[in-house]
Amino acid sequence: MKGNPITARMIPSIFTLANLLFGFLALILVNEEEHTLAAALILVAVLMDSMDGKVARRLSVSSDFGKELDSLSDVVSFGVAPAILTYQAILYPLQPGYIRYIMLSIAAIFALCGAIRLARFNMLNITTHFVGVPITFAGGLLALLVFFRTMLPWYSYPISMVFLAFLMVSTFKVTKLGK
Repeated sequence: MKGNPITARMIPSIFTLANLLFGFLALILVNEEEHTLAAALILVAVLMDSMDGKVARRLSVSSDFGKELDSLSDVVSFGVAPAILTYQAILYPLQPGYIRYIMLSIAAIFALCGAIRLARFNMLNITTHFVGVPITFAGGLLALLVFFRTMLPWYSYPISMVFLAFLMVSTFKVTKLGK
């Protein structure tokens, strides 16, 4: 074999793609009504997301490509997947008629606010703090709440989704941890 097939520049992207893979698999599992396992995979995606940036900084291989790939992965794993999981596992089965469309709208708003938050993050390029709650936190928390679906009232989920969506697009300064 000639040369090294995996360079140091590729390693952070492997973690980012693992994040995306786990988000994708979570969506498949939601479709198969494996809600607990889907929530667990979203939490594994959180772990992968926390690793890609740390590895890139440690190896001094941060790049614009990596930043864009990370945002694309995050919108799937922490925007779309938790929104659909929460809708399918909790909100859809309990609601009749027009209420179902309201719940669907809330799930969509969560995912859309996550995408807006990521786009703003990429444009601002602030390194000292976050503006708004990171999508990784919001989506991870939503997935974590799915584990407690038998203990929490159903209405706590749409309230949490709206609140987290608001926090993602807010202008609150949030301290960066672990940097």
